[in-house]
Amino acid sequence: MRKLRLGRFALPLYSVIALVYLLVPIIYTIAFSFNDSKGRTNTIWQGFTFSKWLDVCSRPDICNAVGTSLLISAVSTLVATVLGTAMAIALVRYSFKARSLVSLSLFLPMATPEVVMGAGLAGLFFNLGTGYGYTTVILAHVMFCLSFVVVTVKARVQTLDPVLEEAGQDLYGSPTAVFWRITFPLLLPGIVSGALLSFALSFDDFIITYFNSGGAVTTFPMYIYIAASKGVPAEANVIASAVFILAILIVVGTQLATNLRQKRLLAIK
Repeated sequence: MRKLRLGRFALPLYSVIALVYLLVPIIYTIAFSFNDSKGRTNTIWQGFTFSKWLDVCSRPDICNAVGTSLLISAVSTLVATVLGTAMAIALVRYSFKARSLVSLSLFLPMATPEVVMGAGLAGLFFNLGTGYGYTTVILAHVMFCLSFVVVTVKARVQTLDPVLEEAGQDLYGSPTAVFWRITFPLLLPGIVSGALLSFALSFDDFIITYFNSGGAVTTFPMYIYIAASKGVPAEANVIASAVFILAILIVVGTQLATNLRQKRLLAIK
């Protein structure tokens, strides 16, 4: 009987401890974004203030780093999403030589440690003599984001019913019209999911960016790494908190929209 009681409370207790362990750093980051710190050090509470949120770009180096991260993430996500969607459709719908080899190779960037991939790409760019900068960072981000987009979109393609596309062709729709009016709208949830995942991975990446930037590009994660030795300013906590809150709002909004759509479909039935 005691064993049953212990087992009954063990899982909830473990869940609470794990949740607290995960939330403590986030709560700390958000709380110290309101810290009235006077210098670069933001480790001691000195009072509550909204000034850091209202004038987050008082330190232009932080905003420049965030802008660089957004630019690299947006371009990398766009390229990876377009290429990944095309590859996912080709792998599911078409038969060609070495298809199994291509599918297997797509998992290599996901399984390869970022240190190995970053160093390998840096060596490749060095041997090519291209130099380091925005181009090399974007190419490196596309490289490791592409696999995640392909896997996400591929799962969506596999669930599509080919009968819908065949019906469009029977109604004299051209291949282009069938794709944009039938296939693409059905694939859109998977494409958006892959793009959001790609953007999050690119924006958050440090190791691959560090190896392939050559010191010419400073993204937000790299700025945090450099500033950590001297003390991360409160403005950096503001940016991190804003990104976290925005991500939560997107997830909640998407879930509410999905639930509303399901209720409408049930009402029609």
